[in-house]
Amino acid sequence: MLKTGYEKILGIDFGTKKIGIAVSGGKGEFGLPKCVLKNNKDLTQNLAKIIQEENISEIVIGESINYKGDENPVMDNIKKFANEIKKKFNLPINFEPEFLTSSQAKNIQGDSNMIDASAAALILQSFLDKRNHKKN
Repeated sequence: MLKTGYEKILGIDFGTKKIGIAVSGGKGEFGLPKCVLKNNKDLTQNLAKIIQEENISEIVIGESINYKGDENPVMDNIKKFANEIKKKFNLPINFEPEFLTSSQAKNIQGDSNMIDASAAALILQSFLDKRNHKKN
């Protein structure tokens, strides 16, 4: 396992076909896009590799809500996914409201195969900003 002197947080933008992955950097000050994984039978194994390599201590998953603050239909799948990875990795799971993060990522960087990872970084950044603001 790569030792960086601090534990990192994994950000996830869940999708039924693709999962965007981001990792915290700068001692938990910012989120960086890492990769996009296929949501298939290899997902858990691929996550395990990232969690070990990056020394992940907790996970943040985008919470899919609509304009009214109600859960979108994909939220059932997100909750099932969160329960699976909590059991598998025994790490704290946090939810961070995500609203149009993929659109924001496209506006920032243009359309690319890393949109989902960039959306995960935006979700993670929102979580980190709130956490770091509470510390100050």
